[in-house]
Amino acid sequence: MEETKNEKVNQAHVLFDRFVQASTCKGTLKAFQELCDYLELKPKDYRSFYHKLKSKLNYWKAKALWAKLDKRGSHKDYKKGKACANTKCLIIGAGPCGLRTAIDLSFLGAKVVVIEKRDAFSRNNVLHLWPFTIHDLRGLGAKKFYGKFCAGSIDHISIRQLQLILLKVALILGIEIHVNVEFQGLVYPPEDQENERIGWRALVHPKTHPVSEYEFEVIIGGDGRRNTLEGFRRKEFRGKLAIAITANFINRNTTAEAKVEEISGVAFIFNQKFFQDLREATVIALTGECGPGGLAKLPAALTGLCHQPLWAARCCYV
Repeated sequence: MEETKNEKVNQAHVLFDRFVQASTCKGTLKAFQELCDYLELKPKDYRSFYHKLKSKLNYWKAKALWAKLDKRGSHKDYKKGKACANTKCLIIGAGPCGLRTAIDLSFLGAKVVVIEKRDAFSRNNVLHLWPFTIHDLRGLGAKKFYGKFCAGSIDHISIRQLQLILLKVALILGIEIHVNVEFQGLVYPPEDQENERIGWRALVHPKTHPVSEYEFEVIIGGDGRRNTLEGFRRKEFRGKLAIAITANFINRNTTAEAKVEEISGVAFIFNQKFFQDLREATVIALTGECGPGGLAKLPAALTGLCHQPLWAARCCYV
């Protein structure tokens, strides 16, 4: 009997590790569902899901994450999860902004449903993270999911990796994530309601998806410039002179690639010889920064691509 119990515990640990290490959106959702099924947990029970997961997953790796999330959840602004209790929210888009908003709403005690029309995170471009953003993500346990997160002087992360981190945190907190669901419009509550009270709903594709029956009080458009929510004016600031080039490289984990130093960036004034040599080789005048994938690959990436002066270049590993 004791051996069977240990086997079950060990299997739960294996499933949790698989979830933490998942490197795709679909892989993360699948691994999380397998973990929930094994522990006999229902994510839709959002009020108690996180606490039940903590009690059933007595694993030292998980405990380090619980400590981070418990500390964040104890912030006075959340009022112990009662600030937005009984509030139902729908978030359009599982990008960094949509997922981070969902996490905060969950800490506030709201029921949160996120819909995303894709089932893959494919945005490999790199984001420069401000110090307070790094502090915020560390407080959510980002380093538990991605060990290389902002190590040393590194202050950047790919959008895809950031989405994976936030997706995993959101799932652990009991947030519903539905992929391959596209928001198409709002369904207004019927005006002639007498006996039943039907609230706001969303018109989605596919029309038969359960989210179409979800009633909410709050809707947040986190779908970027597509902005599928009507009635909101947009003001866009475009820096037309801030020309840049981005080069993404597939990291095949070779010995040579492992030796390439990852840097947070370098300005022209700090390495003038490199930029001057680069200009002679490629006819491209860089006056900004380059990185973070390492200077070694930049000349090959730029050669023959452009013959106009650029303000900045940014490289990254995918």
